[in-house]
Amino acid sequence: MGPTANPGATHHGKYQTVVVPAATLSDEVIGKMADLYLSNFDGSSTAIFREDLAEKDEVLLVYQEDELVGFTTLKILQFRHAGNQARAVYSGDTIVAPQHWGQQVLAFAWIAHVGEIKRQAPHLPLFWFLLVKGHRTFRYLSVFSKSFFPHWAEDRADLKILADHLAAAKFGSHYDPVSGLVRFPESRGHLRREIAEPSAEEREKPATRFFLEKNPGYRLGHELVCICELETFNMKPLTARIFSKAAKER
Repeated sequence: MGPTANPGATHHGKYQTVVVPAATLSDEVIGKMADLYLSNFDGSSTAIFREDLAEKDEVLLVYQEDELVGFTTLKILQFRHAGNQARAVYSGDTIVAPQHWGQQVLAFAWIAHVGEIKRQAPHLPLFWFLLVKGHRTFRYLSVFSKSFFPHWAEDRADLKILADHLAAAKFGSHYDPVSGLVRFPESRGHLRREIAEPSAEEREKPATRFFLEKNPGYRLGHELVCICELETFNMKPLTARIFSKAAKER
């Protein structure tokens, strides 16, 4: 069942989005999520997908009418950073069906939801912690934010310390702090080759070139650890407006 039956759904033209607790998802919806994910990723399975989902707190679902066309999962991490309490939004499995790549509904809904998360604890620093499997996802960091780690033109040693801490705590020996990559003995999911390869135009973008250099094994399921501050001072103008509005609403 799509979000048309959910009073919490938000409508964006022909798309609708809804954020739900992961624990409340029906088997039918989980099955549709797994089907969508596995139709675009190799090296994974329904069991691996469900294992990852079981660790997450929330899911943002994107529908076109009653068809699931995209989603992202997330978990809120609480930890100490620079001697103080802090939080991070940890992004899990994320996919948009290729025929819907032109939409920005998932991105804008995610930013708004992150603003709501900030509103829950406005006094605590908030970060975005994610493992990146493809160059398109990596480019979102530069679309959303002014500064992040790793970056092709800026050294954020302070964020590397935090990235190392979170990645080592989450992935143990699978994380290599020298390369900044998480490498599992076998892939737990990598984009199918036909959608993973950048076009000639995409290869001209600094973010794409940097990602390919930093994560040459992305086709094998290697994942680049990335992090940035989810604060208005670190956001591009449109991102900051969406985030701030959600962070202030009651």
